[in-house]
Amino acid sequence: MQIPFSKNKSGNDQVLPSAESGLGTFGGVFTPSVLTILGVIMYLRFGWVVGNVGLAGTLIIVTLSTTITFLTAMSIAAIATDQRVRIGGAYYMISRSLGIESGGAIGIPLYFAQALSVALYTVGFAESVVGVFPELSIRLVGIVTTIFVAGLALISARVAIRAQYFIMFGIALSLISFVLGGPVETSEIEMTGARDRETAAFWTVFAVFFPAVTGIMAGVNMSGDLKNPTRSIPLGTFSAIGVGYLIYMILPVLLAQRADADTLIENPLIMREMAWWGDAILIGVWGATLSSAVGSILGAPRVLQALARDGVLPGWMRWLGRGEGSDDLPRVGTLITLCVALIAVFFGSLNVIAPILTMFFLTTYGVLNVTAGIERLLRSPSFRPKFNVHWSLSIIGAVGCVAVMFLINAGATVIALIFVVVIFVWLRSRQIKSAWGDIRRGIWMALIRAGLMRMKAEEDAKTWRPHPLVFSGVPTKRFHLIEFASSLTLNRGILTLSSILKSNELTADRKRTMEKQIREFLEKKGIQCLVRVTSAGDPYKGMVRLVESYGLGELVPNTIVMGDTENEVSIDSYSRMIETFHNLNRNVVIVHDNKDLLFGDRKIIDVWWGGLQGNGGLLMILAHLLKNSHRWLHAEVRIKMVVKDRQGAVKAQNNLKQIISNIRIDAKPMVLLSEGRRFQDILAESSKDADLIFLGMAEPGEKFADYYFNMQKNLEGLPTTVLVLAAKDNAFGNVLLKGDE
Repeated sequence: MQIPFSKNKSGNDQVLPSAESGLGTFGGVFTPSVLTILGVIMYLRFGWVVGNVGLAGTLIIVTLSTTITFLTAMSIAAIATDQRVRIGGAYYMISRSLGIESGGAIGIPLYFAQALSVALYTVGFAESVVGVFPELSIRLVGIVTTIFVAGLALISARVAIRAQYFIMFGIALSLISFVLGGPVETSEIEMTGARDRETAAFWTVFAVFFPAVTGIMAGVNMSGDLKNPTRSIPLGTFSAIGVGYLIYMILPVLLAQRADADTLIENPLIMREMAWWGDAILIGVWGATLSSAVGSILGAPRVLQALARDGVLPGWMRWLGRGEGSDDLPRVGTLITLCVALIAVFFGSLNVIAPILTMFFLTTYGVLNVTAGIERLLRSPSFRPKFNVHWSLSIIGAVGCVAVMFLINAGATVIALIFVVVIFVWLRSRQIKSAWGDIRRGIWMALIRAGLMRMKAEEDAKTWRPHPLVFSGVPTKRFHLIEFASSLTLNRGILTLSSILKSNELTADRKRTMEKQIREFLEKKGIQCLVRVTSAGDPYKGMVRLVESYGLGELVPNTIVMGDTENEVSIDSYSRMIETFHNLNRNVVIVHDNKDLLFGDRKIIDVWWGGLQGNGGLLMILAHLLKNSHRWLHAEVRIKMVVKDRQGAVKAQNNLKQIISNIRIDAKPMVLLSEGRRFQDILAESSKDADLIFLGMAEPGEKFADYYFNMQKNLEGLPTTVLVLAAKDNAFGNVLLKGDE
């Protein structure tokens, strides 16, 4: 069987063999999970926990911690029973749901956390051994132990798991020995901790204990080696949590009965003194550290293998994705992990790194909860898990993980989150393409739906902005239209580009291909927009039909941007189209371009203005938006007004200054005297140095085609001119004066 996992450079799916003959029972999940849960804290710190917060406080801490872990396990079970979980465990689950960038942002730190955890556990084992045999070296014992557990993993996952059965037997022996033991002193059960001394705060103790229940991913990381992960992951994980919870609830009762709080706090190996056979506790300590190290050395290389295969790691590291044998064993990844662990062991103490590693594990658990919660909340038809969990439980689990992270170590939490964000941004910049879908589209669809359903039919003056629909024809020939419309949006409005083909035989495949090509062209130009290609026998009728039908709910293009007609024969059809757009309550913006100059140096914008009524308000808004775009940022806006005499000029100049001040735009007022001259002569003389001119158009009437034909003639020889016709029902003066009612 073969599985697609990523796209190669040519865009084709690559495949790698899947290990079907994996671990056949849920022991592949249960054994490493329960052994990691029953870790060193059970032997060395549990007495300290009971001594500080008492029996009641310990039982509350155990229950609260296990609840958070249990909620995470429910989320894991939901994801695992909805999809075939392959190599990579948590990384695989997250990347296939939230996308490869999110998966990689979690997977890379998770790999290092697991790799360095090997060193943490082997150093812990070495310290306990040297405590019994002081003539030995902690560093030497740590190095030998690390090589030993890596050797188990290199031989086979089955061998490593079977070795853990012997370790489990040792831990079981230590527990039996402890249960059969007795008290070390006469004492009464203290429900709230030591009474006559200052004890650690409840949340401080909680932070110390919580890592003891975070081992559930040890078995999940073996997902690629499981014969039936859909069954084994939920069964093994829940079983491990149940066994761990039962033991953690029994041990504090026995500890509280057998010694007082002060003794429990002061003696880390108090369980050895209480046990029937004290050395069995040492076997338990050693078994717990070794099993945790084995679980990490099994999991880390498989995460690295999955990261390499999916192309998350740089291309020159793809060789780390190799697997060997029928089990697809990641021997190369195991050797790399061994090197990382040996370096950490050689340099000794990992006390500074340890809190951050815990944060990475908790971040993984939190993201898994978020993943399951979002999947269920979106109710995607593709999400059909056999194990159903209400979305609220997953979100509660995620919140619990974040809260615990800050309780344990706020500084380490911030460092871990920054690291995750940096990796996410890096992966995002690489634009990695995956061969699988994810739920991000579903999230956006849910947000879009929520927004559309809440939009009002009436446009609010305070929030109005242009949502242009650009009729550009072939984008490469009229790119200046697209650039102009994009500048008006300031990357906030919704820009749509449409090409109307003069044909009635545009196939769906051809349409999709053209839209894709246009989108790719615009992406290279840095333009964000929607694209719509359609066909019509009469392009003007096709444009009208598109404006009438295009949009979603109350969200429709409110401003039509198009080039001027260059064919005198089509003036009547073009004018009727403008009239139709006006009757449909759309703003009409026509760019009459000077083909030699286009937008010139983008230094001067002239707005010929006749007051806030009619087109005046929209003219001001469009000029203001254009001036604030990065392409026209250094342009000067000149508001020009023509009056008949000098007496009126002084008054008009003062009024214009006051209006510009009130509407708070950066513009220079200029009042011109007509002195008997025609407007077109004043326009030609005054704006000959402009790079762009804004002019208002008359409302369509009986002789609008003649009016438009004459206007075209008057624009000949001028710089590029934008003709503006405001929608009938929009009072753009209110948009400008929204703060001055």
